[in-house]
Amino acid sequence: MSSIIRMGKLLALALVPLVTFAADERSCNMRDAALPTNSITYVLCEQGLVLVTNDEGATWAQRKIANAPGALRAIAFLDVNRGVTVGDGGAILATDDAGRTWQARKSGTTENLTDIQMLGEQGWVAGYAGVILHTADSGKTWSRQKTGVALSLEALFFLDAQNGWAVGWAGTVLHTVDGGNKWQAVKIPGATWSLSSITFPDAKSGWIVGFAGQLFRTKDGGATWEAKKSGFSGWLTSIGFDAANRGWITTDNGFLLSEDGGETWRPQPTESQFFLNKILRATGTAWALGPFGMLKQTGAGTQWKKIVNPLSSNAVEDSK
Repeated sequence: MSSIIRMGKLLALALVPLVTFAADERSCNMRDAALPTNSITYVLCEQGLVLVTNDEGATWAQRKIANAPGALRAIAFLDVNRGVTVGDGGAILATDDAGRTWQARKSGTTENLTDIQMLGEQGWVAGYAGVILHTADSGKTWSRQKTGVALSLEALFFLDAQNGWAVGWAGTVLHTVDGGNKWQAVKIPGATWSLSSITFPDAKSGWIVGFAGQLFRTKDGGATWEAKKSGFSGWLTSIGFDAANRGWITTDNGFLLSEDGGETWRPQPTESQFFLNKILRATGTAWALGPFGMLKQTGAGTQWKKIVNPLSSNAVEDSK
């Protein structure tokens, strides 16, 4: 999901010996992560596996989503125990025991679902063909909201339970001020290519990124938007701000970094190509991930440490 992280109670992880999973990073295409606290991280593999750490990535537990019907794309946790994941074919699955068991939920759609955000008991899911789903009971039941668009949506962001945004293909931007009961299309000058990520560090300041180096900013809560120069012509996959208000944009080659509130951006390459597509943080350290690797913010905050492949020998299946 998306880059908003929820807080909750700490959960101890019980680890048992390795069983059947191959120690091969290609068997886990990492799609998303959730940080219900600063000390516990859930990483979603699209193949139907959740990797869990409570020691900053030193050791990992594996929890299989046995009934996933297809590729999974996004995950969110309400607290350390309750989580929801979504994916292809309208798949929605929920857990209330920290990912040890998962139950399918009816989504009412067969469209691929791309992003999820939970705020307390409420949550929203975005997907192909303009789909946005809403839950008011912590993910047990879902209903479709009318968006008025048929283009696919890639990401959403809610500041609170009323004020939310969604972005997607061909410059699609949607805004709601009533929790999604009504969605309004927003036309941003210059937004013609697909948009991949949106975030609001605060109620007034918002950012959108996408294909072809597209970068847009609002300073008035979304009433108006302006194009900003990113200095990068490739795909900007996600955007977020850390605890020190540094801006980070993920790319195939690494990061773009802003240390002046987003006024200017400069390349911040990584030691190897991770094809990064998600930037996430709790109240402290930021994490970034791509299909084949994960990084954790370290040092003064402008350096990143590679997290050892979670499917290496220190990752064990946890069925308790």
